[in-house]
Amino acid sequence: MHTSPYARFQLNTLFDLSEIPDAVQITGYVDDTNPYIPKKDPAYRFRKDFIRDVRNFLQNPGGDGLFITGPTGSGKTSGITQMAARLNWPVQQITANARLELADLVGFHALTASAPGEVPSMKFQYGPLAIAMREGHILLINEIDLADPAEMAGLNDILEGRPLVIAQNGGEIIQPHPMFRIVVTGNSVGSGDSTGLYQGIMMQNLASMDRYRFIVVDYADPAVEKEILDKAVPKLPLPIKEGVIRIANDVRKLFVGNAADGQPLSITMSTRTLVRWCKLTVQFRGAPNALEFALNQALLIRAIPEDREAILRIAKDVFGDSWA
Repeated sequence: MHTSPYARFQLNTLFDLSEIPDAVQITGYVDDTNPYIPKKDPAYRFRKDFIRDVRNFLQNPGGDGLFITGPTGSGKTSGITQMAARLNWPVQQITANARLELADLVGFHALTASAPGEVPSMKFQYGPLAIAMREGHILLINEIDLADPAEMAGLNDILEGRPLVIAQNGGEIIQPHPMFRIVVTGNSVGSGDSTGLYQGIMMQNLASMDRYRFIVVDYADPAVEKEILDKAVPKLPLPIKEGVIRIANDVRKLFVGNAADGQPLSITMSTRTLVRWCKLTVQFRGAPNALEFALNQALLIRAIPEDREAILRIAKDVFGDSWA
């Protein structure tokens, strides 16, 4: 008897979102043992809008790739990997750079030996794109706007549903698996960095960008970040959690230039940095000012002096005498 490799999951139960109706489901895999399935983070907090948009893409990509954009540390990559972890959906993940070539995604020949003492022979090693297409995985390319646009344009045919032809492996043809998906992340929207804050970002090929649907992931609301801290750092007192979240949001407003007063910052406090700050505060709770000591390691040491002083002023305003 044939058993389907796929399973239907109830969204509200799977992602702990009670506001989603019971009838809303999503397809994933039955097998939870594949080594490419990302590891679950029990402290991760899902956001309804993100789940809605990504579910729509995963269930019906319609010949598109998915481009997730947003500021650093806002949860672009973790959102995808944590969804995939709960759907048992394997992920082929790679981070782009200026030297990334399409051949790195497809594969290459390498000397291999199957047994000790055996003479090595040349064997084709499949890359993440080839594996994802063949096996029905998600190909996740992080920071795609750091890559050479000419190289990434090589994905255009794949995004349109055409097979992958591996010329360097005797013209092997890999047809796209029905569960194969391409997801990319970036701090820009493929048009270059207008802020000057993300060095290395390149304007991407317009024809390539036309093959993606776009969603924006901003920093989580304070209530959601509190839930994240509750799970990640349960020992941290509530007043401190509320204070650090307020500081993080004030820093972000200055970073994007939305604050009513104050000079824009060239550094921000992502959710990732916020969690790091809180974890370090608990670890260094015996220090004279554990919050400041932890903040230095989490963020301030890499800040320019002007930004460091501005962030410290925000912290002192929030915590008052208790900051000293």
